[in-house]
Amino acid sequence: MTTKHIKFNTSNQNDFITSLNNRVQTYFIENNIDKQYNGEMVRKTIFMIGLYFIPYGLMLSGQFTHPITLLLLWLTMAIGMAGIGLGIMHDANHGAYSKNSGINNLFGMIIHFLGVSQLNWKIQHNVLHHTYTNIEGYDDSLHAGNLLRFSPHQPLKKHHRLQHYYGWLLYSLQTLVWAIITDFVRLNNYNKRGLTASRNKSNFRLMTELILWKLFYFGFILVLPMAVLSTPWWWTLLFFLAMQLTAGFILACIFLPAHVMPECNYPLPDNNGNIANSWAIHQLQTSCNFATQSRWFSWFVGGLNFQIEHHIFPNICHVHYPPISKLLKQTALEYNLPYYHQSTFLKAVIEHGKMLKRLGRP
Repeated sequence: MTTKHIKFNTSNQNDFITSLNNRVQTYFIENNIDKQYNGEMVRKTIFMIGLYFIPYGLMLSGQFTHPITLLLLWLTMAIGMAGIGLGIMHDANHGAYSKNSGINNLFGMIIHFLGVSQLNWKIQHNVLHHTYTNIEGYDDSLHAGNLLRFSPHQPLKKHHRLQHYYGWLLYSLQTLVWAIITDFVRLNNYNKRGLTASRNKSNFRLMTELILWKLFYFGFILVLPMAVLSTPWWWTLLFFLAMQLTAGFILACIFLPAHVMPECNYPLPDNNGNIANSWAIHQLQTSCNFATQSRWFSWFVGGLNFQIEHHIFPNICHVHYPPISKLLKQTALEYNLPYYHQSTFLKAVIEHGKMLKRLGRP
């Protein structure tokens, strides 16, 4: 991954983002509401955390020993795991959950109960992905080793011609691989690139903290159930894998159709690191919404189907995205700018599959 500085065009359509900011600000003032959480967000937080921890508690109680019942508890945890990641942790680590940084950090730290490093996630997602969306060599979310090709600027391998088939299986492994391997690889990479310097901690200390969090997670999610339950230990391991595969697939199918799509752009900087457009227009060109008319779907995925709104206003809680989307779309059309959207989630997934196939070809 390169460390060359990227510079967005500061003179390109600045009136667009100025007009949009004014309209969004007016919306919050006229309706006398905060940009952070509300009652709906509180209810969702209680529900999603309960969906993850209540089945875990029921499992540890030892009252349920039938394998099918235990599997259902673990699969319920998978849905809760995805829900926490999409709708609670995500907002909190963007500073969008609350005005109080302590509350944001508290709910942001829940990511450690999902097996992922909060520090790594903030660097990979907040810094690299949100700043350099779809820019090869900068956006870490585009990289899956040589197994998958998510950008037309990445090397093309022979096996990529089949990635629209096998990619879905690899998506399921996302959270498991992240918990076991990716966090360590990324922290080492980020340390070398100086991306962890703001933490004012040595590389050794950061790696030690990561190891301790991993020991905590696997002790919580695997060792404790194996020690407490009378069921065979390998049942717990299999059910844990089922939870990871389910949650990983859900999360990948939400995040990837937001950017790896036929309509999305993959701009490259020139030799001086300059990007042709302003940052806001860059976000319009590299992001895609889907299924925004479905209230229950938007509720479950934490508003991440409003990906354009999220990328331009990451510090606003996702419960406000539906009304903001009308303002954003209207403003984009007025300035002849793109506003990519797929009508349903199924269509978005199908189009993402088509893009995988296209990227697997010369």
